[in-house]
Amino acid sequence: MRTDESRPHPAGPVFEFDAGALGLIALHPLVPAADVDLVHRWVTQDRARFWGMTGLSRAEVLDAYRYVDSLPTHHAFLARRRGVPVGLVQTYEPAEDPMGDYYEVRRGDIGFHLFSGPPAGDPERGFTSALLAAVVAFVSRDPAVRRVVAEPDARNAKVLDLLRRNGFDLGPELRMADKTARLAVLDLGADQR
Repeated sequence: MRTDESRPHPAGPVFEFDAGALGLIALHPLVPAADVDLVHRWVTQDRARFWGMTGLSRAEVLDAYRYVDSLPTHHAFLARRRGVPVGLVQTYEPAEDPMGDYYEVRRGDIGFHLFSGPPAGDPERGFTSALLAAVVAFVSRDPAVRRVVAEPDARNAKVLDLLRRNGFDLGPELRMADKTARLAVLDLGADQR
């Protein structure tokens, strides 16, 4: 029997990443009206406190993702594996985002946010790294992308360690309007493309 979460997604995948033994990870455009119940359930859990939406109602989460969906510079995706949602990904152009006010944006920068959904069973070793690798592979398909940037909450030690272990350089803390973040940059120089 299929659960509501494992139903076919209304938007086909825009990218697929072979994560080896962990399987194929597919990124589907987030469809706010179709995905709001799942996303609201995820982002309002205590484990999502660094995502910044724990106090939002279903309607507020829907409004937030409808807004993201209306922007040509920001995109949201649902990551699925074996038909089951496993993560939420957002990409953005830093020059067109408040993030651009807090660091020196370079041509070719692309920013992202990544939320790994709660595991259905025991956490799988290496899965979050595979999800991150899928995001990096997705955004770096564009030859104009030279750097991948992120700004996780400076208190989120797990994510900072994940980024560092996966090749990101950790930069300074950024005192943003809604949080103190830590700049993380992955340089995709010509020798790495």
